Amino acid sequence: MKQRIRVVGILRRGGEILLMKRRTGRSAEPVFWELPTGKIKFGEQPEEAMARTALEYLGVEVKEVKLSDVVTFLAFSGLSQMANLYIVYELGISDTTKIGPNERYSAYKFLKREEFSKVRVDEATVAVLELEKDETFADGNYRELVNGATIYVDGSSRGNPGPSGIGYYIVGEDGEVIKKGGEFVGFATSRVAEYYALRSGVEQAVELGLKRVRFVGDNLMMINQMNGIYKIKNRDLLPIYADIRKKVAENFEAVSFTHVKRDQNTMADEEANLAIDRHFDRDMLK
Repeated sequence: MKQRIRVVGILRRGGEILLMKRRTGRSAEPVFWELPTGKIKFGEQPEEAMARTALEYLGVEVKEVKLSDVVTFLAFSGLSQMANLYIVYELGISDTTKIGPNERYSAYKFLKREEFSKVRVDEATVAVLELEKDETFADGNYRELVNGATIYVDGSSRGNPGPSGIGYYIVGEDGEVIKKGGEFVGFATSRVAEYYALRSGVEQAVELGLKRVRFVGDNLMMINQMNGIYKIKNRDLLPIYADIRKKVAENFEAVSFTHVKRDQNTMADEEANLAIDRHFDRDMLK
């Protein structure tokens, strides 16, 4: 599987974030807005690539390039797959610096949260914005811009290995909760529980007839394995992994796997733990 590595910058002005409008490429391609994004040239450090990208595409010299996070996801459409690794930086420029169109971007806007629904944002940008925790994006309304559903999944094991549960939390294109739930899965390790949770999320998406889906989890190892960045060596996981890949290939038009921090996945975690609690509450009543 091919892997694409990019640097991407978040440039803030007050409570707004900069988005750039891509110039049209092939006639069949839709026009997207995105965060300033560039390639890493041979011999460059990622920070150098980010500073060069800002200069080439924004026409500005940044005062600060600060590492924010790393995002991995799998872009999947038809038979074409691409593993993506985006290195995210916070950029600092003078408030008086002017930014203008160029050969890559035809326009730019500083947008507030409520204004993101006015533009078509590319999938990579949505994945990066999932990391945002400030008030500007606190409720995650930009989820609807991916033109598909977002499914948060999480597995919980009390003891590792120990009694385990899985949870899912499904949000539609309009930001409304479609479905949520969880299930007790018996005695398992936390890693196996995470994969059971992802498989359940896939099955829920199939049952709901969803075709464009972004799966979100806080287990970086699992997300990287689904994106083809890491290989699976654990025999307990291989059959679950293979089942997930089969269901994904057969049922979805487009899918991605995105990692978020634990505190951004609390809804699915709550469902997983409630499933464990319900199981033992039923046992006590017998």
